[in-house]
Amino acid sequence: MKRIVVLAGSPRRNGNTDMLVDSFRKGAGEKNEVTVLSVNRLKIGSCTGCNACFRSVGGRCAQKDDMQIVYDALMSADALIIASPLYFYGISAQLKCAVDRLHSPVRNCFHLKELGLIMVGAAELPQMFDSVLVQYRLVLDFFKLRDAGKVLVRGARERGEVSEEALNEAFRFGQSFS
Repeated sequence: MKRIVVLAGSPRRNGNTDMLVDSFRKGAGEKNEVTVLSVNRLKIGSCTGCNACFRSVGGRCAQKDDMQIVYDALMSADALIIASPLYFYGISAQLKCAVDRLHSPVRNCFHLKELGLIMVGAAELPQMFDSVLVQYRLVLDFFKLRDAGKVLVRGARERGEVSEEALNEAFRFGQSFS
């Protein structure tokens, strides 16, 4: 059994990203412990670049906000899934704040072995996820993580437009964790 943390970055509740995350959670939850953290429901400030975390005991951030919830969840996680709508060819601003705050020495306490990605966007462009995938590969390489897989969904603009095929793909992605 693996401990999987999903950082869900959609500001739209019950939207396409949440639908995909729910399908993933159902698939992964059959044999694993899955924690979904909706960063939009947490109060997480952006990194200020003060580097206090590099000078403090335990790598603690100077900001007192809900990022500690994310840090605590990742302390015992085996895998991290990043889930976001695609906004102007990047992850959501809410998720970007959380991801940027992982640039902290506290990350050295994580025991992550795998990273996965769930993205959904309105456009149909073949290259629309390229900029996110570059960053994804860099993170995999830097932290020497295994690529657990990706679900990349195009053409879902309005809430509920994610296809049954995409939901099944997310479910099977979740099932692939064992």
